[in-house]
Amino acid sequence: MLKATNIKRFLILIAIASALSILYYTNVIVKNLELRERQIANLYAKSIEYIATSPGTSEFTFIFDQIILAIDFPVVVTDRDRNPLFYRNIEIDTTLPQKQREKILRKEIEKMEKTFEPIKITYADTLILNYVFYGNSKLVEQLKILPYVILFAGGLFILIGYLSFSYIKKTEQSNIWVGLARETAHQLGTPLSSMFGWLEILRARIDNGEDITDVIHEIENDLNKLNKITQRFSKIGSKPEFVEEKVANIINSVVRYFEKRIPQTGKKITITIKGDTEAKAFVNPELFEWVIENLLKNALDAIENSEGKIEFKIQQKKDQVIVDVIDTGKGINMKYRKDIFRPGYTTKKRGWGLGLSLSKRIIEVYHKGKLFLKESKIGKGSTFRIVLRKKV
Repeated sequence: MLKATNIKRFLILIAIASALSILYYTNVIVKNLELRERQIANLYAKSIEYIATSPGTSEFTFIFDQIILAIDFPVVVTDRDRNPLFYRNIEIDTTLPQKQREKILRKEIEKMEKTFEPIKITYADTLILNYVFYGNSKLVEQLKILPYVILFAGGLFILIGYLSFSYIKKTEQSNIWVGLARETAHQLGTPLSSMFGWLEILRARIDNGEDITDVIHEIENDLNKLNKITQRFSKIGSKPEFVEEKVANIINSVVRYFEKRIPQTGKKITITIKGDTEAKAFVNPELFEWVIENLLKNALDAIENSEGKIEFKIQQKKDQVIVDVIDTGKGINMKYRKDIFRPGYTTKKRGWGLGLSLSKRIIEVYHKGKLFLKESKIGKGSTFRIVLRKKV
């Protein structure tokens, strides 16, 4: 939870930093464009001043072509009393009466003066002849709005992302709780149903006066199984203890338990343990046994034929112990190799998709190892790999 909170804070800080950078950069561009437009307006004013103070000049064509036509921002030239004389780049309906057009121009002049100080056209630097009022071009106005548009779009995107993330997290948590409740029922149901079966056998043998020692032993195994289940769930969320154990011994205890009960499913499944059976790793026996049990159950469910094979292959590499769980089941499409570990994801008709998710958490969070689908072929089978560390 803390890690997720830190990620959210980090993303918010990045978003704020990006927004401030955009605002700053856009502001710099706008200031540079405003400075350029003021320089052009100044040049325009100087040109008019030059024409006014130089009778008989022949430079009108140059001034009109190179300066006036190059202006792309609104300009209004007035007399010394601020009465509009002519304008450029201001949209006014030319069919309107003169007084109405002047009224519109005066309003534009008021707005321009609030933004920029008008440029004076003088004679001999003393007598004011005209004023040049100007405003921002459409490009500058659009650039001023741009950061807010980007911020709005970015904020909307972040909001949608946050709501989507929260919805996904809530759905995932809901799936986990539902799955955990069902997993609890399933974990308890397996030994309980087995015990009911042994109870029927026990009654029949007592009625027939037969030996019941082996039945009592199997009932004891199921009771031990129930005890292990309570220990497993008590360790979820707490810090488990680790001991150095032979991995093959833990696997063998799970295999023996299932071998007694596989015939009840009507299947003939051969389970073998191969490789380095002396390999040791630091594990929590109850939690690691749970992982092996989940992988074994998945392998059994994957074998849809009446016969099949499941193999546990153990090997050592440097400071690691590797366990491959190989089955001859229906296989998994490799494009779903990550999805199968997601809480709630399942390909079973009656599954709830928590076994692999719990197993991955037990191996990777508690044991600091790895659990992944190594390979799988449709119709051929799958291989899950567990990587354990020899030392914690």
